[in-house]
Amino acid sequence: MRYLNGHPGEPPVRANLSLGDTFAGLHAVIGTLLALLARSPLEREGSAVSDTSGVAGHARSVGQVVDVSILESVFAMLEGVVPEYDGAGVVREPSGTTVTGIVPTNTYRSRDGRFVVIGGNGDSIFKRLMCAAGRDDLADDPALADNAGRVLRERDIDKALADWCSTLDADELLARLGAAEVPAGPINSVADICRDPHFLARKSIESVGFGDSVRRLPAAHPRLSSTPARTDWSGPALGEHTESVLREWLSVDATTLAHWRRSGTL
Repeated sequence: MRYLNGHPGEPPVRANLSLGDTFAGLHAVIGTLLALLARSPLEREGSAVSDTSGVAGHARSVGQVVDVSILESVFAMLEGVVPEYDGAGVVREPSGTTVTGIVPTNTYRSRDGRFVVIGGNGDSIFKRLMCAAGRDDLADDPALADNAGRVLRERDIDKALADWCSTLDADELLARLGAAEVPAGPINSVADICRDPHFLARKSIESVGFGDSVRRLPAAHPRLSSTPARTDWSGPALGEHTESVLREWLSVDATTLAHWRRSGTL
């Protein structure tokens, strides 16, 4: 995954997030759910059964190991990279802000310095996109009617879109793309997200008490209609449980605790 991210000829780029840990956690949950589903109907329902002696009991589940690694969890996210190599000998390389073999899909800078991502790779979407950009010549070019042709002219198409995007502020640009039914969106910082109308309307961020203050956290996802989740506790304040752990778990006496406080140990 790191090999594929970055710009051609430059050092590989890692995402500034611990994606491997997250992917492993998700795969562990998926594996656990699959193991639960793999139980027999009697095991799942806890139905009464009789053993060979005729004594009634309940179906006993035999567990199984859910084997998950960070390496393989990331590997599982690599889409068609292995078949491309195995079937055609193609090693997918870094492609900057684009996606290999899909044109146009890229990130563009608007007049006010913000960035938007545009996905105009569907044949009909491409025509609408180019018309919205005032490039009817490209919209009507038979050589660009399908993705294979557009891949050959990727630089020309990207330049046309970059030039157009640079003439409009991001909000106006996104409004025009929306009117043309072209998939597009802003590249959001966390500050943008915390005031974005979509995130707010979806209640994607929840407020949770934290001592005498309130902290905003990502809301639980996915959402369940009958048993929705929420965050009841944001965690302890720094050092909140230090004394109780020392007293109750490690049997430190009051005199020693007082000494540690005076010396700055606590």
